[in-house]
Amino acid sequence: SALETPLGWELLDFGESRAFAVADHQIAHVYVKRREDHHRVAEILRSMDGVERVLDDTGKAEFGLEHERAGDLVAVAERDAWFTYYYWLDDARAPDFARTVDIHRKPGYDPAELFFDPARPLVKLRAAWALARKALGFRYLMDVISLDPTIVRGTHGRLPDRAEEGPVAICSEARFSREKMAMTDVFSLALDLLDR
Repeated sequence: SALETPLGWELLDFGESRAFAVADHQIAHVYVKRREDHHRVAEILRSMDGVERVLDDTGKAEFGLEHERAGDLVAVAERDAWFTYYYWLDDARAPDFARTVDIHRKPGYDPAELFFDPARPLVKLRAAWALARKALGFRYLMDVISLDPTIVRGTHGRLPDRAEEGPVAICSEARFSREKMAMTDVFSLALDLLDR
């Protein structure tokens, strides 16, 4: 469900949405308001281009994702695909934060934040001007991000096809050394490191 702002932007209304996804590269945690809608939402997700599989409770348990922070469903992208959080159909209605680096208002990770908008003339000069305004204490808007997801040419997040292609955790504390670690253990490892 979307709300229209007075300026014509579309914002997600999470509380009124029957389902919504929080995209994170090749994984999307999908939250569904009513349990009876899980099957239908999973069917819709499976029919979408770029979705390799949709994990329900059984699938989440199989992959160690049955923790409290997981979505009701978890969509996994195909090897060469990734999920974007872009929920609007018309870029003219994209919210003001869409073209900025704004991790707190975007409902998901936006790898396009890593790039200047190649379609905008003098975009780097525009960014420099915004930084100068910031340094001088003036208000500024760093709206230099593209809404074109095709500029992102690589991604990560799904389990690799081979174990040696997987992530590596490096830690200077020998007591936390592990030959292997479940992805869900990283959360508690980080907390333990902070408590040392």
